[in-house]
Amino acid sequence: MSLTDEELSRLEDVVELQPTKNGELQERWELDSGSEVHQYLEGHLKDYYYRDDDSLIRSTPEAVELTGVEPGVAPPADGEDDDAPPSSVRLSPLEANVFETVAGADERSESVVSVLNGLRAAYDIDPDVDDVRQALQRLKRIGVVEVIYRAVPTFRACVDRDTVSVSTTEE
Repeated sequence: MSLTDEELSRLEDVVELQPTKNGELQERWELDSGSEVHQYLEGHLKDYYYRDDDSLIRSTPEAVELTGVEPGVAPPADGEDDDAPPSSVRLSPLEANVFETVAGADERSESVVSVLNGLRAAYDIDPDVDDVRQALQRLKRIGVVEVIYRAVPTFRACVDRDTVSVSTTEE
């Protein structure tokens, strides 16, 4: 199956962002709804993606090979537990900063606002609180951050940061 330039570009997004949701692709592709994303995936990229047990969008090995893009999350190594945290992740610069800033696995989890304040102090940046929330949710989906529910959802790393190789995408 031959892909157009647009289809190939969008497939690259799927590979890079995996595991991802309709909403992330909707934002990246500037579509009006998650339904449009689903229709596009089914109509144009059906052979190159699938949904995992949590209904997250992932690329097929063929898609990775075709695009040459580094997957957002490296699959578990042979013989490694499928539930094991990833050893390599590809993050946006903000996601990488959030991963470095969020409470460690042995620390008390913290709120989105606390992480935002930590980013402001550590990196002299002032991202939107919704962008920080989205970054934390993506880190949760890829398995390097966990949510602890208290009065509000709070977050902390669930892996030793030194065991995860982080590369960043361009923004």
